[in-house]
Amino acid sequence: MTEEVKKLKEIIDQCENIVFFGGAGVSTESGIPDFRSKDGLYNQKYKFPPEEILSHTFFINYPKEFYEFYKDKMNSLGVQPNVTHIKLTELERLGKLKAIITQNIDGLHSAAGSQNVLELHGSILRNYCMNCKKFYPAESVFEAKEIPKCSCGGIIKPDVVLYEEGLDNEVLTKTIESIQKAEVLIVAGTSLRVYPASGLINYFQGKYLVLINKEETLFDQIADIVIHDSLGNVFKYL
Repeated sequence: MTEEVKKLKEIIDQCENIVFFGGAGVSTESGIPDFRSKDGLYNQKYKFPPEEILSHTFFINYPKEFYEFYKDKMNSLGVQPNVTHIKLTELERLGKLKAIITQNIDGLHSAAGSQNVLELHGSILRNYCMNCKKFYPAESVFEAKEIPKCSCGGIIKPDVVLYEEGLDNEVLTKTIESIQKAEVLIVAGTSLRVYPASGLINYFQGKYLVLINKEETLFDQIADIVIHDSLGNVFKYL
Protein backbone atom coordinates (compact mmCIF):
# COMPACT_ATOMS: atom_id res chain seq x y z
CA MET A 1 0.00 0.00 0.00
CA THR A 2 1.48 3.37 -1.04
CA GLU A 3 1.59 6.43 1.22
CA GLU A 4 -1.09 8.11 -0.90
CA VAL A 5 -3.45 5.15 -0.52
CA LYS A 6 -2.79 5.14 3.26
CA LYS A 7 -3.73 8.84 3.37
CA LEU A 8 -6.92 8.14 1.40
CA LYS A 9 -7.80 5.32 3.81
CA GLU A 10 -7.34 7.70 6.79
CA ILE A 11 -9.53 10.35 5.15
CA ILE A 12 -12.30 7.81 4.47
CA ASP A 13 -12.09 6.60 8.10
CA GLN A 14 -12.39 10.18 9.41
CA CYS A 15 -15.06 11.63 7.10
CA GLU A 16 -18.80 11.03 6.92
CA ASN A 17 -19.80 12.87 3.70
CA ILE A 18 -17.99 11.36 0.73
CA VAL A 19 -19.04 11.67 -2.91
CA PHE A 20 -17.58 9.51 -5.67
CA PHE A 21 -17.38 10.79 -9.25
CA GLY A 22 -16.37 8.08 -11.72
CA GLY A 23 -15.70 7.60 -15.42
CA ALA A 24 -14.94 4.75 -17.81
CA GLY A 25 -11.91 3.60 -15.78
CA VAL A 26 -14.28 2.34 -13.07
CA SER A 27 -15.63 -0.36 -15.40
CA THR A 28 -12.56 -1.36 -17.43
CA GLU A 29 -11.64 -4.01 -14.84
CA SER A 30 -15.04 -5.60 -15.48
CA GLY A 31 -14.01 -5.96 -19.12
CA ILE A 32 -15.79 -2.90 -20.53
CA PRO A 33 -13.51 -0.86 -22.84
CA ASP A 34 -13.01 2.84 -22.17
CA PHE A 35 -13.15 5.50 -24.87
CA ARG A 36 -9.98 7.58 -24.90
CA SER A 37 -7.04 5.34 -23.97
CA LYS A 38 -4.84 3.92 -26.73
CA ASP A 39 -6.96 0.75 -26.76
CA GLY A 40 -10.24 2.63 -26.28
CA LEU A 41 -13.21 2.78 -28.64
CA TYR A 42 -12.14 6.09 -30.13
CA ASN A 43 -8.87 4.61 -31.34
CA GLN A 44 -10.46 1.63 -33.08
CA LYS A 45 -11.36 1.63 -36.77
CA TYR A 46 -14.98 1.78 -37.86
CA LYS A 47 -16.75 2.84 -41.04
CA PHE A 48 -17.72 6.03 -39.18
CA PRO A 49 -15.94 7.60 -36.18
CA PRO A 50 -17.52 6.46 -32.87
CA GLU A 51 -18.18 10.11 -31.92
CA GLU A 52 -20.32 10.43 -35.07
CA ILE A 53 -22.12 7.11 -34.58
CA LEU A 54 -23.00 8.04 -30.98
CA SER A 55 -24.56 11.37 -31.98
CA HIS A 56 -28.26 12.26 -32.04
CA THR A 57 -28.09 13.16 -35.74
CA PHE A 58 -26.57 9.79 -36.68
CA PHE A 59 -29.14 7.91 -34.58
CA ILE A 60 -32.02 9.67 -36.35
CA ASN A 61 -30.56 9.39 -39.86
CA TYR A 62 -28.89 5.95 -39.69
CA PRO A 63 -30.61 3.91 -36.95
CA LYS A 64 -29.57 0.58 -38.50
CA GLU A 65 -25.85 1.50 -38.45
CA PHE A 66 -26.23 3.06 -35.00
CA TYR A 67 -27.66 -0.17 -33.58
CA GLU A 68 -25.01 -2.34 -35.24
CA PHE A 69 -22.35 -0.38 -33.31
CA TYR A 70 -24.41 0.00 -30.13
CA LYS A 71 -25.23 -3.72 -29.83
CA ASP A 72 -21.62 -4.66 -30.57
CA LYS A 73 -19.91 -2.20 -28.20
CA MET A 74 -22.37 -1.08 -25.51
CA ASN A 75 -23.85 -4.38 -24.34
CA SER A 76 -22.79 -4.88 -20.72
CA LEU A 77 -25.52 -7.39 -19.84
CA GLY A 78 -23.89 -10.29 -18.03
CA VAL A 79 -20.87 -8.19 -17.02
CA GLN A 80 -20.14 -8.37 -13.29
CA PRO A 81 -19.31 -5.44 -10.95
CA ASN A 82 -15.65 -5.32 -9.90
CA VAL A 83 -13.94 -4.54 -6.58
CA THR A 84 -14.43 -0.78 -6.99
CA HIS A 85 -18.21 -1.09 -7.45
CA ILE A 86 -18.41 -3.48 -4.48
CA LYS A 87 -16.30 -1.34 -2.12
CA LEU A 88 -18.36 1.76 -2.99
CA THR A 89 -21.53 -0.14 -2.07
CA GLU A 90 -19.93 -1.06 1.28
CA LEU A 91 -19.04 2.59 1.95
CA GLU A 92 -22.63 3.60 1.15
CA ARG A 93 -23.99 1.00 3.58
CA LEU A 94 -21.67 2.36 6.28
CA GLY A 95 -23.32 5.76 5.74
CA LYS A 96 -20.09 7.40 4.58
CA LEU A 97 -20.69 7.56 0.82
CA LYS A 98 -23.61 9.89 0.10
CA ALA A 99 -23.70 9.71 -3.71
CA ILE A 100 -22.10 8.05 -6.71
CA ILE A 101 -21.94 10.25 -9.78
CA THR A 102 -21.10 8.27 -12.90
CA GLN A 103 -20.46 9.02 -16.55
CA ASN A 104 -20.91 5.30 -17.32
CA ILE A 105 -24.06 3.84 -18.84
CA ASP A 106 -23.45 0.19 -17.91
CA GLY A 107 -25.59 0.03 -14.74
CA LEU A 108 -22.85 -1.77 -12.76
CA HIS A 109 -23.08 0.50 -9.67
CA SER A 110 -26.75 -0.46 -9.27
CA ALA A 111 -25.93 -4.10 -10.00
CA ALA A 112 -23.44 -3.99 -7.10
CA GLY A 113 -26.21 -2.77 -4.79
CA SER A 114 -25.55 0.98 -4.60
CA GLN A 115 -28.73 3.02 -4.08
CA ASN A 116 -27.91 6.69 -4.66
CA VAL A 117 -26.45 6.56 -8.18
CA LEU A 118 -26.61 9.66 -10.37
CA GLU A 119 -26.15 8.57 -13.99
CA LEU A 120 -25.06 11.68 -15.89
CA HIS A 121 -25.21 9.97 -19.28
CA GLY A 122 -28.18 7.66 -18.65
CA SER A 123 -28.21 3.86 -18.69
CA ILE A 124 -28.44 1.03 -21.22
CA LEU A 125 -30.89 -0.63 -18.81
CA ARG A 126 -33.62 1.92 -19.62
CA ASN A 127 -35.05 2.23 -23.12
CA TYR A 128 -38.17 3.92 -24.42
CA CYS A 129 -40.30 4.17 -27.55
CA MET A 130 -39.78 7.52 -29.26
CA ASN A 131 -43.44 7.47 -30.31
CA CYS A 132 -45.55 6.35 -27.31
CA LYS A 133 -42.83 6.56 -24.58
CA LYS A 134 -43.39 2.97 -23.41
CA PHE A 135 -40.33 1.68 -21.53
CA TYR A 136 -38.40 -1.45 -22.46
CA PRO A 137 -35.62 -3.45 -20.74
CA ALA A 138 -32.14 -3.69 -22.28
CA GLU A 139 -32.84 -7.21 -23.58
CA SER A 140 -35.48 -5.79 -25.94
CA VAL A 141 -32.77 -3.75 -27.61
CA PHE A 142 -29.82 -6.12 -27.61
CA GLU A 143 -31.85 -9.16 -28.69
CA ALA A 144 -33.68 -7.35 -31.52
CA LYS A 145 -32.70 -8.57 -35.01
CA GLU A 146 -32.13 -5.08 -36.45
CA ILE A 147 -33.70 -1.80 -35.28
CA PRO A 148 -35.65 -2.45 -32.03
CA LYS A 149 -39.29 -1.48 -32.50
CA CYS A 150 -42.14 -0.88 -30.06
CA SER A 151 -45.47 -2.70 -30.32
CA CYS A 152 -46.85 0.62 -31.65
CA GLY A 153 -44.27 0.61 -34.46
CA GLY A 154 -42.06 3.37 -33.05
CA ILE A 155 -38.27 3.06 -32.77
CA ILE A 156 -36.96 2.22 -29.29
CA LYS A 157 -34.18 4.55 -28.12
CA PRO A 158 -31.76 3.81 -25.28
CA ASP A 159 -32.12 6.26 -22.39
CA VAL A 160 -28.51 7.37 -22.85
CA VAL A 161 -27.23 10.87 -23.60
CA LEU A 162 -25.87 10.96 -27.13
CA TYR A 163 -23.61 13.68 -28.52
CA GLU A 164 -25.69 16.81 -29.30
CA GLU A 165 -28.12 15.96 -26.48
CA GLY A 166 -28.30 17.77 -23.13
CA LEU A 167 -27.93 16.18 -19.71
CA ASP A 168 -31.04 15.51 -17.64
CA ASN A 169 -31.68 18.65 -15.56
CA GLU A 170 -32.86 16.77 -12.46
CA VAL A 171 -29.77 14.51 -12.44
CA LEU A 172 -27.50 17.52 -13.04
CA THR A 173 -29.09 19.49 -10.17
CA LYS A 174 -28.72 16.56 -7.73
CA THR A 175 -25.11 16.08 -8.89
CA ILE A 176 -24.19 19.72 -8.23
CA GLU A 177 -25.91 19.65 -4.81
CA SER A 178 -24.06 16.46 -3.83
CA ILE A 179 -20.68 17.89 -4.84
CA GLN A 180 -21.34 21.20 -3.05
CA LYS A 181 -22.21 19.41 0.22
CA ALA A 182 -19.37 16.86 0.07
CA GLU A 183 -16.55 16.84 2.60
CA VAL A 184 -14.52 14.53 0.33
CA LEU A 185 -14.79 14.26 -3.46
CA ILE A 186 -13.11 11.20 -5.00
CA VAL A 187 -12.77 11.58 -8.78
CA ALA A 188 -11.69 8.31 -10.39
CA GLY A 189 -11.21 6.64 -13.75
CA THR A 190 -11.86 9.73 -15.84
CA SER A 191 -9.62 11.93 -17.99
CA LEU A 192 -11.76 14.98 -17.05
CA ARG A 193 -11.55 16.20 -20.64
CA VAL A 194 -15.26 16.11 -21.44
CA TYR A 195 -17.50 19.08 -20.64
CA PRO A 196 -19.83 19.50 -18.78
CA ALA A 197 -18.65 16.62 -16.54
CA SER A 198 -15.19 18.18 -16.10
CA GLY A 199 -16.69 21.50 -15.01
CA LEU A 200 -18.62 19.88 -12.14
CA ILE A 201 -15.46 19.65 -9.99
CA ASN A 202 -15.52 23.45 -9.72
CA TYR A 203 -18.59 23.15 -7.44
CA PHE A 204 -16.57 21.31 -4.77
CA GLN A 205 -15.98 23.37 -1.63
CA GLY A 206 -15.06 20.60 0.82
CA LYS A 207 -11.86 19.49 2.55
CA TYR A 208 -10.29 16.83 0.33
CA LEU A 209 -10.20 16.47 -3.45
CA VAL A 210 -8.85 13.02 -4.41
CA LEU A 211 -7.94 12.08 -8.00
CA ILE A 212 -7.35 8.44 -8.99
CA ASN A 213 -6.51 7.80 -12.64
CA LYS A 214 -3.87 5.86 -14.55
CA GLU A 215 -2.85 8.98 -16.47
CA GLU A 216 -2.44 12.62 -15.43
CA THR A 217 -5.46 14.93 -15.53
CA LEU A 218 -5.78 18.69 -15.86
CA PHE A 219 -6.86 18.86 -12.20
CA ASP A 220 -3.88 17.02 -10.66
CA GLN A 221 -2.27 20.30 -9.52
CA ILE A 222 -5.22 21.32 -7.34
CA ALA A 223 -5.96 17.91 -5.78
CA ASP A 224 -5.05 17.02 -2.18
CA ILE A 225 -4.25 13.42 -3.12
CA VAL A 226 -3.29 12.18 -6.60
CA ILE A 227 -2.92 8.46 -7.28
CA HIS A 228 -1.82 7.25 -10.72
CA ASP A 229 -2.90 3.63 -10.61
CA SER A 230 -5.78 1.35 -11.55
CA LEU A 231 -8.84 1.63 -9.33
CA GLY A 232 -8.68 -2.06 -8.43
CA ASN A 233 -5.19 -1.60 -6.96
CA VAL A 234 -6.50 1.24 -4.78
CA PHE A 235 -9.97 0.05 -3.75
CA LYS A 236 -8.89 -3.42 -2.68
CA TYR A 237 -7.24 -1.71 0.35
CA LEU A 238 -10.26 0.39 1.35
